[in-house]
Amino acid sequence: MGFSPDITERLARARADLRMGVPVVLDGGAVMLAAETLDAARLADLRTLGGDPVLAITNWRAATLKARAYDRDVARVMLPPDATLSWVRSVADPADDLRAPMKGPLRTERDGSADLHRAAVVLTKAARLLPAALVHTVSDAKAFADQYNLTLVPADAIVDTALSPLSPIASARLPLDVSEAGRLHVFRPDDGAEEHYAVEIGQPDRSQPVLSRLHSACFTGDLLGSLKCDCGPQLRGALGQMGAEGAGVLLYLNQEGRGIGLANKMRAYSLQDQGFDTVEANHRLGFEDDERDFRIGAEILKRMGFSSVRLLTNNPAKMAKMESCGISVTERVPLKVGENHHNHAYLATKAAKSGHLL
Repeated sequence: MGFSPDITERLARARADLRMGVPVVLDGGAVMLAAETLDAARLADLRTLGGDPVLAITNWRAATLKARAYDRDVARVMLPPDATLSWVRSVADPADDLRAPMKGPLRTERDGSADLHRAAVVLTKAARLLPAALVHTVSDAKAFADQYNLTLVPADAIVDTALSPLSPIASARLPLDVSEAGRLHVFRPDDGAEEHYAVEIGQPDRSQPVLSRLHSACFTGDLLGSLKCDCGPQLRGALGQMGAEGAGVLLYLNQEGRGIGLANKMRAYSLQDQGFDTVEANHRLGFEDDERDFRIGAEILKRMGFSSVRLLTNNPAKMAKMESCGISVTERVPLKVGENHHNHAYLATKAAKSGHLL
């Protein structure tokens, strides 16, 4: 039916539901709620279903809590009969780990499939929430969704790693400090996620490698001038170099905090104030070192007619990803700017644990 949402639109609806605390039903037999937006009333409603709901968390979060992740990338934590809302949140959120460590030991399931639980965690990540979800099996997923007017999505579509198609929406001339010959292009993914931008300087020759940078959005560094990272200086340095050469393309990708979102990045900053480095903080939250998808940048370059780049980066992983996506990297152009006494340890961690060439 033409008016019915397709799977891409259903997934977008599911992400929005989770952010508001609304349950989502997984076709395959489960109802899920994001731990971060769960409230006491819905936790009580979940209890009325009987059975044994579990809290699905990532292997990184499980390692912090000394819980066994029998399913490798996720752990299914059994809820104690008297588990409260604060208990659920304390397992999901590491904010108070040091002040009030978990008493445990936490019991985790090892039998049966974890496919639905894995999908639930992936969906919470996509919603830019803490990667933790309450999951309860239901006998008839479609009937349950219909009964409570909930969004129903196939679990396999959630974990599908295909990149959502990107569509060019608008572009216009944009004179900049670094070059009056600037132009801004806006690209929108079909899955309803954040838009991404391309800043084109001059008129780059599409037949030649273009000076390019994949820059992930950093509200604190790019806009506020934060000294905790080198993002702002890298943004301005890259644009300045493109302006000096008279041509270039800077891709501004809305993947704040290495893909975990601004709220989670602030959670990571709070953990860094407790003494953890940037990688350790991400792991305690339940995230990978880097959750970004650099395929987005490669796709935008292709849509703009570029097939090869001189990449402004200190990160070899970006170069490898561009090559794997069909974009030839003819040269790595170093971008070593912005070090100060506030971010010295942060940069050292990027070099030691993330392989940045600093």
